[in-house]
Amino acid sequence: MSALQAFLTSTIGRKVLMALTGLLLFLFLVTHLAANLLILVDPEAFNAYSHALVSNPLIYIAEFGLLGLFVLHFVSGIAIYMAGRAARPFGYKDDRWAGGTSHKSVASSTMILSGAFFLLFVPLHVWGFKFGAFYDAGGGVRDLHRLVVEEFQNPLLVGFYVVGMSILGFHLWHGLGSAFESLGVTHRRSLRRTGQLIAVVMAGGFTLIPVVVYLMGDRL
Repeated sequence: MSALQAFLTSTIGRKVLMALTGLLLFLFLVTHLAANLLILVDPEAFNAYSHALVSNPLIYIAEFGLLGLFVLHFVSGIAIYMAGRAARPFGYKDDRWAGGTSHKSVASSTMILSGAFFLLFVPLHVWGFKFGAFYDAGGGVRDLHRLVVEEFQNPLLVGFYVVGMSILGFHLWHGLGSAFESLGVTHRRSLRRTGQLIAVVMAGGFTLIPVVVYLMGDRL
């Protein structure tokens, strides 16, 4: 076994891998949110951005890269979770917050569940918009803005997205601070609080889109 393989199969190595893949996925989410907010303010710019993205031949490499990051992040999380269960097969008699420097919370206790939710959410999201109806905005540009507006007139779909983005917020609430700590950046409370604030902003931004689209409809 090589030194790299030994490191990546150790608990520390898995935590580092999960942290790095998580932060890279977070950077993707930031760009994804920034682009999607164009739906609310500039439909033409949103369609132009989407067209430039999908017409780039490197899009397939990027998509496979994102898939690889997602799989590595989830597998690392499962491995860490299973190692923890194996080390403490019977759990604690009282599962309560320890106080002090403890980071235990609802978010931290449900990381595996919130991560598993996105195994369902992401394929449905991609299928609904990547392979949804094609409307021509002119010049061969897909009118994805129209599709988004039409899809988010369904209150059940809007509700599904609101729940999904709330779960994303919970995942980021614990995940961002833990990622930096796993990389040895700092254990200061300020960084964890900053991560929690960013989690709220990200979840709120993604939630805003389906809610506003649903309420405004054809006025967008």
